[in-house]
Amino acid sequence: MEILDLFLPATNRFATEYTAQNLNIQQHFHYSYQSLGDYQRRLNELNNRTFMRNELVDHIAEFMNRYPSSDHVIKSLDKLRQDNSVVVIGGQQAGILTGPLYTIHKIISIVHFAKQKELELKVPVIPVFWIAGEDHDYDEVNHIFMDKRNKLEKWTYPERVFDKRMVSDISINKEIALSWVKEIIETLGETEHTKNLVHMLETAIKGSDTFVDFFAFVVMELFKDEGLLIIDSGNKQLRKLEKDIFIRQIDHASQITSEVKSQQEALHKEDFPRTIDITNQAANLFYYDEVNHERVLLEFSQDTESFSGKNGSISFTKAELLEIASETPEKLSNNVVTRPLSQEWLFPTLAFIAGPGEISYWAELKKSFELFGMKMPPIVPRMNITLLERNIESDLQDLELDLQDVLVNGTKKSINEFLGSVRDQDLNILFTRTKEQLLSIYGEIEEKSTDQYRGLLPLLKKNEALLLKQIGFMEGKFEEALKLKHTVVLEKFDRIDRSLKPAGAPQERMWNVLYYLNKYGLDFLNEILKLNWEFNGSHKVVKL
Repeated sequence: MEILDLFLPATNRFATEYTAQNLNIQQHFHYSYQSLGDYQRRLNELNNRTFMRNELVDHIAEFMNRYPSSDHVIKSLDKLRQDNSVVVIGGQQAGILTGPLYTIHKIISIVHFAKQKELELKVPVIPVFWIAGEDHDYDEVNHIFMDKRNKLEKWTYPERVFDKRMVSDISINKEIALSWVKEIIETLGETEHTKNLVHMLETAIKGSDTFVDFFAFVVMELFKDEGLLIIDSGNKQLRKLEKDIFIRQIDHASQITSEVKSQQEALHKEDFPRTIDITNQAANLFYYDEVNHERVLLEFSQDTESFSGKNGSISFTKAELLEIASETPEKLSNNVVTRPLSQEWLFPTLAFIAGPGEISYWAELKKSFELFGMKMPPIVPRMNITLLERNIESDLQDLELDLQDVLVNGTKKSINEFLGSVRDQDLNILFTRTKEQLLSIYGEIEEKSTDQYRGLLPLLKKNEALLLKQIGFMEGKFEEALKLKHTVVLEKFDRIDRSLKPAGAPQERMWNVLYYLNKYGLDFLNEILKLNWEFNGSHKVVKL
């Protein structure tokens, strides 16, 4: 394996300019992610704050107890208890079978950045992955994409969820899950590694009750030897540690919203669109209706000092909501604005590993952090990775395609250029001339018929269209024959696109890690983790 660095634009303009450390962008953050001095300053800031380290470690240890572990995990828990330790953290939804590859890439980024900073700063740095189990968008996490008969196909987990319960509360039927996973593995095809992969997934399913369990089990099986710690934002026991955090957020509900909107306005003046959808009444908290399994987004009324759900089904005075936060904090959960604040109060965060979209919305949170006398941690772009298999690299060489161009634009333009180079241009001219002559002759017939045979004009136009359609039909048949003649070459284009730019999207947004684990083995990620990764803003192509 080896890494090739390419410089590609991010999926949004803001992230592209942030990665390049544009000075106008940098003013919306407290630290430069590329400055070692800023990480030392961040350490100094964290040293002046206190954290519930023992309570947090006890919770994480208990939560992780049911998942695969190692001496490295135990060591990370011990390190987190130390007063001088810090964490590198990032998170994602609990996608079925770990979801798209970018979740794996984010964890790789967290693990490597923690190792790098521990060497540079000479303090314990622990990698932490925050599972967004409080999210309730089931349709985002219940599927993967597969390559079936050379076509991109969406495979959705068959159990349905009709309410808005948190992913942490979505149970898994073990029998259905086993059957579904085995069908996926059969589609991938038998390899020397299939048996071990099936055993791992069967063990994960048998040891899991919920979507989060299944996700956490697989992640820890893959990364346990890296000392990774995981936490579930939807866990009720974690909420008990957050009760004071919820109280602060309730007390400052209107100010938090005001500061976010103020920061959004500053970014809007620089022609950057708003990322966070926030109203003037936003309380930035959800109330969890356990009876109906629904997260209800709360709004705050300054006139009445009360909180209510958008649908009007619930309402609380400020005193009542503060009592809920104190006595039953598991009924509350964060939104996109307050989750980073909660994370910051809980963890001594040296750096946050962010995807392109997250970079954009963190930029809107600077003033809300300052409201509580805190600074945002350095926001480090996660590594964007493309896995390049040998057969795909060979196809690229055979077709003389530029890898960077394919990763940005796909192969559609190159396919059209190839077909244009092998297409019989004389035949094209004949078809074009035939259609032009037909239109010309029928134009003359229409002109002659206008006065005496006006009633036949609709039939004439219909006949003209029919003949044009038949000419087009034959033209299409010749095109099909052309493509059939050059099937071998066109299949190479197709393989490249399916692997590197499936459905026009980056590979990491569509494909799942199972394909690679089945083909290369469960230690595939261990080998990738051994590579020399640099956080230099480049796109990483890993040649397999």
